[in-house]
Amino acid sequence: MQLLAVGLNHTTAPVSLREQLALAPEQLGQAVQAARGWFARIDPHPGAHVDEAAILSTCNRTELYAASAAPNSLDASAHFLADYHRLNVADLRPHLYMLPQDDAVRHAFRVASGLDSMVLGEPQILGQMKDAVRLADAAGGLGTYLHQLFQRSFAVAKEVRSTTEIGAHSVSMAAASVRLSQRIFDSIADQHVLFIGAGEMIELCATHFAAQNPRSITIANRTMDRGESLATRFNGQAIRLADLPERLAQFDIVISSTASTLPLIGKGLVERAIKARRHKPMFMVDLAVPRDIEPEVARLDDVFLYTVDDLAQVVQTGREGRQAAVAQAESIIETRVQSFMHWVGDRAVVPVIRDLHESSEAMRLTELERARRLLARGDDIDTVLEALSKGLTAKFLHGPQQALHSAQGDERARLAALLPQLFRNRR
Repeated sequence: MQLLAVGLNHTTAPVSLREQLALAPEQLGQAVQAARGWFARIDPHPGAHVDEAAILSTCNRTELYAASAAPNSLDASAHFLADYHRLNVADLRPHLYMLPQDDAVRHAFRVASGLDSMVLGEPQILGQMKDAVRLADAAGGLGTYLHQLFQRSFAVAKEVRSTTEIGAHSVSMAAASVRLSQRIFDSIADQHVLFIGAGEMIELCATHFAAQNPRSITIANRTMDRGESLATRFNGQAIRLADLPERLAQFDIVISSTASTLPLIGKGLVERAIKARRHKPMFMVDLAVPRDIEPEVARLDDVFLYTVDDLAQVVQTGREGRQAAVAQAESIIETRVQSFMHWVGDRAVVPVIRDLHESSEAMRLTELERARRLLARGDDIDTVLEALSKGLTAKFLHGPQQALHSAQGDERARLAALLPQLFRNRR
Protein backbone atom coordinates (compact mmCIF):
# COMPACT_ATOMS: atom_id res chain seq x y z
CA MET A 1 0.00 0.00 0.00
CA GLN A 2 1.23 3.50 -0.81
CA LEU A 3 0.31 6.45 1.34
CA LEU A 4 -0.20 9.70 -0.52
CA ALA A 5 -1.43 13.26 -0.21
CA VAL A 6 -2.42 15.17 -3.34
CA GLY A 7 -3.95 18.62 -3.33
CA LEU A 8 -3.55 22.37 -3.54
CA ASN A 9 -3.53 25.20 -1.03
CA HIS A 10 -3.15 28.95 -0.65
CA THR A 11 0.55 28.77 -1.58
CA THR A 12 0.07 26.82 -4.83
CA ALA A 13 -3.24 28.04 -6.25
CA PRO A 14 -5.27 31.28 -6.30
CA VAL A 15 -8.71 31.43 -4.74
CA SER A 16 -10.26 31.35 -8.23
CA LEU A 17 -8.96 27.78 -8.62
CA ARG A 18 -9.35 26.67 -5.01
CA GLU A 19 -13.05 27.47 -5.09
CA GLN A 20 -13.48 25.11 -8.05
CA LEU A 21 -12.17 22.21 -5.93
CA ALA A 22 -13.86 23.23 -2.69
CA LEU A 23 -16.34 20.77 -1.20
CA ALA A 24 -18.97 21.48 1.43
CA PRO A 25 -19.07 19.07 4.40
CA GLU A 26 -22.18 17.36 3.06
CA GLN A 27 -20.33 16.63 -0.21
CA LEU A 28 -17.25 15.00 1.33
CA GLY A 29 -18.74 11.54 1.90
CA GLN A 30 -19.74 11.11 -1.74
CA ALA A 31 -16.34 12.38 -2.90
CA VAL A 32 -14.54 9.92 -0.62
CA GLN A 33 -16.56 7.03 -2.04
CA ALA A 34 -15.85 8.23 -5.57
CA ALA A 35 -12.11 8.33 -4.84
CA ARG A 36 -12.11 4.77 -3.52
CA GLY A 37 -14.05 3.66 -6.59
CA TRP A 38 -11.52 5.42 -8.82
CA PHE A 39 -8.60 3.52 -7.27
CA ALA A 40 -10.49 0.22 -7.36
CA ARG A 41 -11.10 0.54 -11.10
CA ILE A 42 -7.39 0.82 -11.88
CA ASP A 43 -6.26 -1.82 -9.37
CA PRO A 44 -4.86 -4.89 -11.18
CA HIS A 45 -5.73 -7.04 -8.17
CA PRO A 46 -9.19 -5.88 -7.06
CA GLY A 47 -10.34 -7.35 -3.80
CA ALA A 48 -6.82 -8.18 -2.64
CA HIS A 49 -6.82 -5.10 -0.38
CA VAL A 50 -9.02 -2.16 0.52
CA ASP A 51 -8.23 1.28 -0.87
CA GLU A 52 -8.61 4.08 1.67
CA ALA A 53 -9.43 7.76 1.12
CA ALA A 54 -10.20 10.96 3.02
CA ILE A 55 -10.66 14.51 1.74
CA LEU A 56 -9.94 17.75 3.59
CA SER A 57 -11.51 20.87 2.08
CA THR A 58 -11.27 24.34 3.65
CA CYS A 59 -11.05 27.88 2.36
CA ASN A 60 -7.28 27.46 2.01
CA ARG A 61 -6.92 23.89 0.73
CA THR A 62 -8.47 20.81 -0.83
CA GLU A 63 -6.46 17.63 -0.25
CA LEU A 64 -6.96 13.95 -0.96
CA TYR A 65 -5.28 11.55 1.44
CA ALA A 66 -5.21 7.93 0.35
CA ALA A 67 -3.70 4.50 0.91
CA SER A 68 -3.77 2.47 -2.27
CA ALA A 69 -1.95 -0.37 -3.99
CA ALA A 70 -3.11 0.79 -7.42
CA PRO A 71 -0.28 1.48 -9.88
CA ASN A 72 0.72 5.13 -10.34
CA SER A 73 -1.63 6.11 -7.52
CA LEU A 74 -0.17 9.63 -7.30
CA ASP A 75 -0.94 10.33 -10.92
CA ALA A 76 -4.32 8.62 -10.54
CA SER A 77 -5.14 10.97 -7.66
CA ALA A 78 -4.43 14.02 -9.80
CA HIS A 79 -6.68 12.66 -12.54
CA PHE A 80 -9.41 11.90 -10.00
CA LEU A 81 -9.43 15.46 -8.65
CA ALA A 82 -9.59 16.88 -12.17
CA ASP A 83 -12.28 14.45 -13.32
CA TYR A 84 -14.43 14.81 -10.20
CA HIS A 85 -14.45 18.60 -10.50
CA ARG A 86 -14.71 18.57 -14.31
CA LEU A 87 -11.36 20.29 -14.80
CA ASN A 88 -8.58 19.75 -17.31
CA VAL A 89 -5.84 17.79 -15.54
CA ALA A 90 -3.17 19.64 -17.53
CA ASP A 91 -4.45 22.93 -16.14
CA LEU A 92 -4.77 21.60 -12.60
CA ARG A 93 -1.51 19.66 -12.27
CA PRO A 94 0.87 22.68 -12.05
CA HIS A 95 -0.94 23.77 -8.88
CA LEU A 96 -0.92 20.36 -7.18
CA TYR A 97 1.53 18.95 -4.67
CA MET A 98 1.80 15.18 -5.05
CA LEU A 99 3.38 13.64 -1.97
CA PRO A 100 4.14 9.93 -1.50
CA GLN A 101 4.83 7.95 1.66
CA ASP A 102 6.84 9.86 4.32
CA ASP A 103 6.30 13.16 2.48
CA ALA A 104 2.53 12.60 2.73
CA VAL A 105 2.82 11.74 6.43
CA ARG A 106 4.97 14.81 7.09
CA HIS A 107 2.45 16.99 5.27
CA ALA A 108 -0.48 15.64 7.30
CA PHE A 109 1.40 16.26 10.56
CA ARG A 110 2.30 19.83 9.49
CA VAL A 111 -1.26 20.61 8.42
CA ALA A 112 -2.72 19.36 11.70
CA SER A 113 -0.15 21.36 13.67
CA GLY A 114 -0.92 24.61 11.84
CA LEU A 115 2.50 24.85 10.18
CA ASP A 116 1.02 24.79 6.68
CA SER A 117 -1.69 27.36 7.36
CA MET A 118 -1.94 30.90 6.07
CA VAL A 119 -2.15 31.88 9.74
CA LEU A 120 0.85 30.10 11.21
CA GLY A 121 -0.16 28.00 14.19
CA GLU A 122 -3.90 28.66 13.87
CA PRO A 123 -5.95 26.04 15.70
CA GLN A 124 -9.01 25.98 13.43
CA ILE A 125 -7.46 23.59 10.91
CA LEU A 126 -7.20 20.81 13.50
CA GLY A 127 -10.95 20.87 14.07
CA GLN A 128 -11.55 20.94 10.31
CA MET A 129 -9.28 17.91 9.85
CA LYS A 130 -11.07 16.02 12.61
CA ASP A 131 -14.42 16.76 10.95
CA ALA A 132 -13.07 15.57 7.58
CA VAL A 133 -11.80 12.34 9.15
CA ARG A 134 -15.13 11.73 10.87
CA LEU A 135 -16.99 12.17 7.57
CA ALA A 136 -14.51 9.94 5.71
CA ASP A 137 -14.94 7.25 8.35
CA ALA A 138 -18.74 7.46 8.06
CA ALA A 139 -18.39 7.04 4.28
CA GLY A 140 -16.23 3.92 4.70
CA GLY A 141 -13.04 5.64 3.59
CA LEU A 142 -10.79 4.85 6.55
CA GLY A 143 -8.86 1.63 6.99
CA THR A 144 -5.83 0.63 9.02
CA TYR A 145 -3.40 3.04 7.36
CA LEU A 146 -5.40 6.28 7.26
CA HIS A 147 -6.93 5.69 10.67
CA GLN A 148 -3.46 5.38 12.13
CA LEU A 149 -2.18 8.35 10.09
CA PHE A 150 -4.84 10.73 11.34
CA GLN A 151 -4.77 9.56 14.95
CA ARG A 152 -1.04 10.21 14.98
CA SER A 153 -1.60 13.56 13.22
CA PHE A 154 -3.90 14.64 16.05
CA ALA A 155 -1.40 13.44 18.66
CA VAL A 156 1.46 15.32 16.96
CA ALA A 157 -0.64 18.49 16.77
CA LYS A 158 -1.36 18.25 20.50
CA GLU A 159 2.32 17.74 21.25
CA VAL A 160 3.38 20.68 19.08
CA ARG A 161 0.82 23.03 20.60
CA SER A 162 1.59 21.99 24.18
CA THR A 163 5.39 22.07 23.95
CA THR A 164 6.09 24.98 21.57
CA GLU A 165 4.98 28.60 21.15
CA ILE A 166 3.86 28.01 17.57
CA GLY A 167 0.45 29.62 18.14
CA ALA A 168 1.65 32.53 20.25
CA HIS A 169 0.77 35.99 18.96
CA SER A 170 -0.65 34.63 15.71
CA VAL A 171 -2.71 37.08 13.68
CA SER A 172 -6.02 35.44 12.75
CA MET A 173 -8.06 36.14 9.65
CA ALA A 174 -10.57 37.87 11.90
CA ALA A 175 -7.94 40.14 13.43
CA ALA A 176 -6.56 40.87 9.95
CA SER A 177 -10.03 41.92 8.82
CA VAL A 178 -10.21 44.42 11.67
CA ARG A 179 -6.79 45.80 10.79
CA LEU A 180 -7.71 46.28 7.15
CA SER A 181 -11.00 47.98 8.01
CA GLN A 182 -9.07 50.43 10.19
CA ARG A 183 -7.19 51.53 7.08
CA ILE A 184 -10.47 52.58 5.49
CA PHE A 185 -12.30 54.03 8.49
CA ASP A 186 -10.79 56.18 11.19
CA SER A 187 -12.95 54.55 13.82
CA ILE A 188 -14.90 51.29 13.67
CA ALA A 189 -16.98 52.65 16.53
CA ASP A 190 -18.79 54.85 14.00
CA GLN A 191 -19.57 52.03 11.56
CA HIS A 192 -22.43 49.60 11.02
CA VAL A 193 -21.12 46.03 10.60
CA LEU A 194 -22.87 43.19 8.78
CA PHE A 195 -21.83 39.55 9.13
CA ILE A 196 -23.17 37.11 6.53
CA GLY A 197 -23.30 33.56 7.87
CA ALA A 198 -23.28 32.22 11.41
CA GLY A 199 -20.48 29.66 11.44
CA GLU A 200 -17.25 29.46 13.41
CA MET A 201 -15.37 31.99 11.26
CA ILE A 202 -18.16 34.58 11.49
CA GLU A 203 -18.36 34.04 15.25
CA LEU A 204 -14.62 34.70 15.50
CA CYS A 205 -14.87 37.81 13.31
CA ALA A 206 -17.83 39.13 15.30
CA THR A 207 -15.83 38.72 18.50
CA HIS A 208 -12.96 40.81 17.11
CA PHE A 209 -15.18 43.53 15.68
CA ALA A 210 -17.37 43.68 18.79
CA ALA A 211 -14.25 44.54 20.78
CA GLN A 212 -14.07 47.76 18.71
CA ASN A 213 -17.59 48.75 19.83
CA PRO A 214 -19.11 49.40 16.37
CA ARG A 215 -22.31 51.40 16.12
CA SER A 216 -24.29 48.25 15.29
CA ILE A 217 -23.79 44.55 14.56
CA THR A 218 -26.14 42.61 12.29
CA ILE A 219 -26.10 38.89 11.42
CA ALA A 220 -27.61 37.76 8.11
CA ASN A 221 -28.22 34.04 7.90
CA ARG A 222 -30.47 31.58 6.08
CA THR A 223 -31.98 30.33 9.34
CA MET A 224 -33.18 33.02 11.73
CA ASP A 225 -32.78 30.88 14.86
CA ARG A 226 -29.05 30.49 14.43
CA GLY A 227 -28.62 34.09 13.32
CA GLU A 228 -30.56 35.41 16.29
CA SER A 229 -28.61 33.21 18.69
CA LEU A 230 -25.30 34.65 17.48
CA ALA A 231 -26.61 38.22 17.28
CA THR A 232 -27.81 38.07 20.88
CA ARG A 233 -24.29 37.36 22.08
CA PHE A 234 -23.08 40.64 20.59
CA ASN A 235 -26.13 42.79 21.35
CA GLY A 236 -26.94 42.83 17.66
CA GLN A 237 -29.86 41.99 15.43
CA ALA A 238 -30.51 39.23 12.91
CA ILE A 239 -31.94 39.44 9.41
CA ARG A 240 -32.62 36.90 6.69
CA LEU A 241 -30.36 36.55 3.68
CA ALA A 242 -33.39 37.35 1.55
CA ASP A 243 -33.44 40.83 3.12
CA LEU A 244 -29.96 41.74 1.84
CA PRO A 245 -31.09 43.54 -1.34
CA GLU A 246 -33.08 46.04 0.74
CA ARG A 247 -30.66 46.28 3.68
CA LEU A 248 -27.13 46.14 2.20
CA ALA A 249 -26.82 49.91 1.75
CA GLN A 250 -27.13 50.40 5.52
CA PHE A 251 -23.79 48.76 6.27
CA ASP A 252 -20.26 50.17 6.15
CA ILE A 253 -18.44 46.91 6.83
CA VAL A 254 -19.53 43.56 5.39
CA ILE A 255 -17.87 40.27 6.37
CA SER A 256 -19.10 37.12 4.64
CA SER A 257 -18.31 33.45 5.22
CA THR A 258 -20.94 30.88 4.23
CA ALA A 259 -20.94 27.43 2.66
CA SER A 260 -22.88 28.60 -0.38
CA THR A 261 -21.69 27.13 -3.66
CA LEU A 262 -22.77 30.28 -5.56
CA PRO A 263 -22.15 34.00 -4.87
CA LEU A 264 -24.69 35.63 -2.58
CA ILE A 265 -23.79 39.21 -3.46
CA GLY A 266 -23.46 40.30 -7.07
CA LYS A 267 -22.00 43.40 -8.67
CA GLY A 268 -25.42 44.84 -9.47
CA LEU A 269 -26.58 44.60 -5.86
CA VAL A 270 -23.48 46.37 -4.57
CA GLU A 271 -23.77 49.05 -7.28
CA ARG A 272 -27.28 49.86 -6.11
CA ALA A 273 -26.16 49.90 -2.48
CA ILE A 274 -23.26 52.30 -3.20
CA LYS A 275 -25.60 54.61 -5.09
CA ALA A 276 -28.04 54.61 -2.16
CA ARG A 277 -25.14 55.37 0.18
CA ARG A 278 -24.21 58.35 -2.02
CA HIS A 279 -20.81 56.73 -2.59
CA LYS A 280 -19.85 56.47 1.03
CA PRO A 281 -17.09 53.78 1.14
CA MET A 282 -18.00 50.18 1.85
CA PHE A 283 -15.43 47.73 3.20
CA MET A 284 -16.08 44.07 2.31
CA VAL A 285 -14.23 40.87 3.25
CA ASP A 286 -15.08 37.57 1.57
CA LEU A 287 -13.72 34.71 3.67
CA ALA A 288 -15.66 32.03 1.82
CA VAL A 289 -14.33 29.50 -0.69
CA PRO A 290 -16.20 29.29 -3.06
CA ARG A 291 -16.60 33.05 -2.83
CA ASP A 292 -19.78 34.69 -1.52
CA ILE A 293 -19.15 38.00 -3.31
CA GLU A 294 -18.65 38.24 -7.06
CA PRO A 295 -15.03 39.20 -7.87
CA GLU A 296 -16.27 41.97 -10.20
CA VAL A 297 -17.42 43.90 -7.13
CA ALA A 298 -13.77 44.82 -6.52
CA ARG A 299 -13.83 46.99 -9.68
CA LEU A 300 -16.46 49.34 -8.28
CA ASP A 301 -15.48 52.75 -7.01
CA ASP A 302 -15.88 53.28 -3.26
CA VAL A 303 -15.83 49.52 -2.59
CA PHE A 304 -12.85 47.87 -0.89
CA LEU A 305 -13.18 44.11 -1.35
CA TYR A 306 -10.69 41.63 0.13
CA THR A 307 -10.57 37.84 -0.21
CA VAL A 308 -8.74 35.28 1.93
CA ASP A 309 -5.73 35.59 -0.37
CA ASP A 310 -5.66 39.37 0.06
CA LEU A 311 -5.33 38.90 3.81
CA ALA A 312 -2.18 36.79 3.46
CA GLN A 313 0.26 39.69 3.84
CA VAL A 314 -1.48 40.97 6.95
CA VAL A 315 -1.51 37.60 8.71
CA GLN A 316 2.23 37.16 8.16
CA THR A 317 2.85 39.82 10.81
CA GLY A 318 4.96 38.39 13.60
CA ARG A 319 5.85 35.25 11.66
CA GLU A 320 9.57 35.95 11.89
CA GLY A 321 9.35 36.06 15.67
CA ARG A 322 7.98 32.51 15.72
CA GLN A 323 10.73 30.88 13.67
CA ALA A 324 12.35 29.32 16.74
CA ALA A 325 9.01 27.69 17.59
CA VAL A 326 8.68 26.53 13.98
CA ALA A 327 12.09 24.85 14.11
CA GLN A 328 11.13 23.11 17.35
CA ALA A 329 7.81 21.98 15.88
CA GLU A 330 9.48 20.68 12.71
CA SER A 331 11.90 18.65 14.82
CA ILE A 332 9.02 17.05 16.73
CA ILE A 333 7.23 16.28 13.47
CA GLU A 334 10.31 14.71 11.87
CA THR A 335 10.75 12.36 14.81
CA ARG A 336 7.10 11.33 14.67
CA VAL A 337 7.26 10.83 10.89
CA GLN A 338 10.12 8.37 11.29
CA SER A 339 8.17 6.53 13.99
CA PHE A 340 5.11 6.28 11.79
CA MET A 341 7.10 5.06 8.77
CA HIS A 342 8.64 2.38 10.98
CA TRP A 343 5.09 1.25 11.79
CA VAL A 344 4.25 1.27 8.06
CA GLY A 345 7.33 -0.84 7.39
CA ASP A 346 6.25 -3.33 10.01
CA ARG A 347 2.79 -3.48 8.41
CA ALA A 348 4.36 -4.24 5.02
CA VAL A 349 6.02 -7.43 6.29
CA VAL A 350 2.96 -8.71 8.16
CA PRO A 351 1.75 -10.77 5.14
CA VAL A 352 5.22 -12.30 4.75
CA ILE A 353 5.36 -13.23 8.42
CA ARG A 354 1.85 -14.65 8.24
CA ASP A 355 2.79 -16.78 5.21
CA LEU A 356 5.91 -18.04 7.00
CA HIS A 357 3.86 -19.05 10.01
CA GLU A 358 1.27 -20.81 7.84
CA SER A 359 3.83 -22.73 5.77
CA SER A 360 5.84 -23.63 8.88
CA GLU A 361 2.72 -24.86 10.62
CA ALA A 362 1.84 -27.01 7.59
CA MET A 363 5.33 -28.55 7.65
CA ARG A 364 5.08 -29.19 11.39
CA LEU A 365 1.69 -30.87 11.12
CA THR A 366 2.85 -33.07 8.22
CA GLU A 367 5.89 -34.32 10.12
CA LEU A 368 3.93 -34.72 13.34
CA GLU A 369 1.30 -36.85 11.60
CA ARG A 370 4.06 -39.03 10.12
CA ALA A 371 5.60 -39.46 13.56
CA ARG A 372 2.25 -40.44 15.08
CA ARG A 373 1.74 -43.11 12.40
CA LEU A 374 5.18 -44.56 13.13
CA LEU A 375 4.52 -44.60 16.86
CA ALA A 376 1.13 -46.22 16.32
CA ARG A 377 2.90 -48.87 14.28
CA GLY A 378 5.13 -49.60 17.24
CA ASP A 379 8.43 -48.08 16.01
CA ASP A 380 11.08 -47.13 18.54
CA ILE A 381 10.33 -43.69 20.04
CA ASP A 382 13.92 -42.42 19.78
CA THR A 383 14.04 -43.41 16.10
CA VAL A 384 10.73 -41.66 15.45
CA LEU A 385 11.92 -38.47 17.20
CA GLU A 386 15.16 -38.51 15.22
CA ALA A 387 13.21 -38.83 11.98
CA LEU A 388 10.84 -36.05 13.08
CA SER A 389 13.66 -33.59 13.78
CA LYS A 390 15.49 -34.44 10.54
CA GLY A 391 12.29 -34.14 8.54
CA LEU A 392 11.52 -30.70 9.98
CA THR A 393 15.08 -29.50 9.38
CA ALA A 394 15.08 -30.72 5.80
CA LYS A 395 11.78 -29.02 5.03
CA PHE A 396 12.82 -25.69 6.60
CA LEU A 397 16.12 -25.65 4.70
CA HIS A 398 14.76 -26.80 1.35
CA GLY A 399 13.50 -23.36 0.27
CA PRO A 400 16.63 -21.39 1.20
CA GLN A 401 18.91 -24.02 -0.35
CA GLN A 402 16.94 -24.00 -3.59
CA ALA A 403 17.05 -20.19 -3.69
CA LEU A 404 20.80 -20.19 -3.13
CA HIS A 405 21.44 -22.80 -5.83
CA SER A 406 19.22 -20.97 -8.34
CA ALA A 407 20.71 -17.52 -7.73
CA GLN A 408 23.73 -16.22 -9.59
CA GLY A 409 26.20 -13.36 -9.29
CA ASP A 410 25.33 -10.52 -6.90
CA GLU A 411 22.03 -12.11 -5.93
CA ARG A 412 23.80 -15.29 -4.77
CA ALA A 413 26.32 -13.22 -2.81
CA ARG A 414 23.52 -11.32 -1.06
CA LEU A 415 21.71 -14.55 -0.17
CA ALA A 416 24.92 -16.13 1.06
CA ALA A 417 25.45 -13.19 3.41
CA LEU A 418 21.81 -13.08 4.52
CA LEU A 419 21.02 -16.74 5.17
CA PRO A 420 23.48 -17.24 8.07
CA GLN A 421 21.83 -14.25 9.80
CA LEU A 422 18.38 -15.76 9.31
CA PHE A 423 19.33 -19.19 10.66
CA ARG A 424 21.79 -18.14 13.34
CA ASN A 425 21.33 -19.98 16.66
CA ARG A 426 19.54 -17.57 19.04
CA ARG A 427 19.96 -19.62 22.23
